Amino acid sequence: MPHSEAHTVVITGASAGVGRATALAFARRGWKVALIARQSPGLESARGDVQQAGGMALTFAADVSDPAALAAAADHVIERWGAIEVWINCAMATMFAPIADISAAEFRRITEVTYLGCVFGTMAALRHMRPRNNGTIVQVGSALSYRAIPLQSAYCGAKFAIRGFTDALRSELRHDGSAIRVTMVQLPAVNTPQFNWARNKMSRRPQPMPPIHQPEAIADIIFHASQDAPRELWLGAASLRAILGTMVAPGLLDRLLARKGYAGQLTSERKSPSAPDNLFQPVADGHATHGRFDDRAQVHTSAFNPTAVRVVLAAAVAVLLFALGAITIYVLLSGP
Repeated sequence: MPHSEAHTVVITGASAGVGRATALAFARRGWKVALIARQSPGLESARGDVQQAGGMALTFAADVSDPAALAAAADHVIERWGAIEVWINCAMATMFAPIADISAAEFRRITEVTYLGCVFGTMAALRHMRPRNNGTIVQVGSALSYRAIPLQSAYCGAKFAIRGFTDALRSELRHDGSAIRVTMVQLPAVNTPQFNWARNKMSRRPQPMPPIHQPEAIADIIFHASQDAPRELWLGAASLRAILGTMVAPGLLDRLLARKGYAGQLTSERKSPSAPDNLFQPVADGHATHGRFDDRAQVHTSAFNPTAVRVVLAAAVAVLLFALGAITIYVLLSGP
């Protein structure tokens, strides 16, 4: 018999980082949380955290690049809990290397996990949301879906693709008169374990490009986005600057990132030859919410609604044009 007295959310990439923090944000509010990640001890420890926080939990060992596995997980959630009210696509994979050093297989894998994992998750969610004409899909994006950076070309390309896919989906849902909602949350740099286990072909250990944010602040914004469903949110002042900057002066940012994009993503620590690598197989240890940058991470994160940002910018331009017009009239009237 399905249990439907509490709300239900499905989260991919839920064993660590932002996905795990988001699972806890829902659990603290009494939600039933379905956790999807590759088979690892992290999946079961995340289940324990969710239950300790007050939520019910189901776990599914599934690779998001496998559409059949995601569909089966969604079916099981429906069988147990009756509905999927929110689906959050958070799974990702990346690596740190110049394009010339990335193999075709590595590009394919990052794309399959980060982009197609989001597509397949969305398809699994829609299959159950459409009959009810209800539900919210949250795409966990990145400021890098607007402004790509060096050393993460495959990941940036996948995030750009998610944004395009999501825009197309919104239009199709609107065409169908659907009540299903879609929102995309563009993240800043976050203190997660990915910087411990992402494949790295550089000589030094990677880091998030500062400023760095703690995952709990991000997770709370994701929760509220799932409830309010704004079209999109940009998280963190650095994301706002990067997105607006690439709209106004992309060539300037190209040159800036050519000078600072490498050093900004690498620490002074030498990479260990035995460093873990989760690109093709999950790692055994280190599945946690936080990475190793607690001493540098901000605990508060601002959220900017692009619609409001555009209104403010348009008003500022209007005021500027009015002021220039007034000055011009004054000069003309006060002339000889």
